[in-house]
Amino acid sequence: MSQPSSPNRRKILQLAGATGALASLGAVSGRIFSPALAAPAPKIRLAWTEVAACHSPLGFGVAKGIYAKHNLDVELFYQGASGQTLIQALATNKADAGAGLIGDWLKPLEQGFDVKLFVGSHGGCQRLLASKASGITDLAGVKGKTIATYGIGAPPQVAFQVTLAKSGIDPEADVTWKAVPFELVGDVVNRGEADLAAHLDPWAWSIEKKYNFTKIADTQTGVFENHTCCVLGANGPFLQANKDALRRLAEANIEVHEYTANHPDEVAQWYYDNLKPAGLSKEDLTEILGKLVYHNHPIGQALVDQIRITSEDLKLVKVLDPSTDPKEFAERITVNLLA
Repeated sequence: MSQPSSPNRRKILQLAGATGALASLGAVSGRIFSPALAAPAPKIRLAWTEVAACHSPLGFGVAKGIYAKHNLDVELFYQGASGQTLIQALATNKADAGAGLIGDWLKPLEQGFDVKLFVGSHGGCQRLLASKASGITDLAGVKGKTIATYGIGAPPQVAFQVTLAKSGIDPEADVTWKAVPFELVGDVVNRGEADLAAHLDPWAWSIEKKYNFTKIADTQTGVFENHTCCVLGANGPFLQANKDALRRLAEANIEVHEYTANHPDEVAQWYYDNLKPAGLSKEDLTEILGKLVYHNHPIGQALVDQIRITSEDLKLVKVLDPSTDPKEFAERITVNLLA
C-alpha cells in the first residue's frame, strides 16, 4: 500500500474549501495548523458510524497513523446509526467530537445543544431512487407518488423535501412519505408498496444496483451541487479547552479525505477487511467511495456559508423555526478555527 504522504501546509490550505476560505487561510497561514509537536498527543474521542461508507476514512486515518502524524491520539467511538445517537454521545460525554450529517446537527443546535461545527468532510451520500415499474424518470414525475424512507424527519427525507420544494413540488401535499424499517426500504419499493426510495449510502447504492432502480436525485448534484453534507462538531467544553487540538483534527480530516479521493481502493480495502459490510465487495466499496465528493470540506467562513445555505433550506421545509435567522444561526453554531 502506498503510504499517506505529508502534504505541506500550502497544499492543505489549497484544499481547504471555497475561494473565500482560501483567502482567509492565506491571510493567516502562519497560524493555522501549528501544533507543538513536542507536546504529548492530546486524546480526542471521535464519534462515528462505522457501518456508513462515508465514515470509513476516519477509521482508515486512525489505522494508518494520519491522526497520529498530527500529534493526536484519536479514539473512535461507535455512536450508532443515527444523528440522535451522535447527539447523545456528545451530550453524555462519551465522545468529544463527532462526524454527522448537517441535517442531523442543525435542529438540536437550534434548540441550544452546546456543540460547534468546525470542518466539513465531503458531499453526496444520499439518493432518491425510483422503481422501473413506477415509470418515474425525473423530478416532475415524483408528484403524486409515494416515497419510502427509514424515518419521518430522517436526513434522506429532509434532503429530498428540499429538492422537491425547489423543483416546484410541495414536499408535504404533493407526495406521500412512508416510513419503513431501515433495511427494508428497497424491498418495499420493489414490491410496489411505494414508488421511490430515499436512503443513505452504502445502502442506497446497494438498492440501486440490486433492483436496477433509476436515480432521480442525489445530494451531489442539482440543488445540492457544491454542498457539503457531513461535518465535524465538538462539544462546547472540549472546544474551549482544546482548540489547538481541534485545529489539528480539522487538518487531519482534510488530509484523510483528500487521500481517500485519490486512493479509494485502499480505503475500501481497509473498510472491507475490518468492518466486513454485509453484501458489499471491495469493488463495490471502491465505487461508492470513489464517487463521493471528498474535495468539499469547508472550514472557516466557507463552512459558515454552507451552514447558512443549509439553514435556509431547512426553513423552507419547516424543519427549523420560522424565526431563525440563517446567517446569525450559522455564525453562532460554528467555530472559525482560522481566527
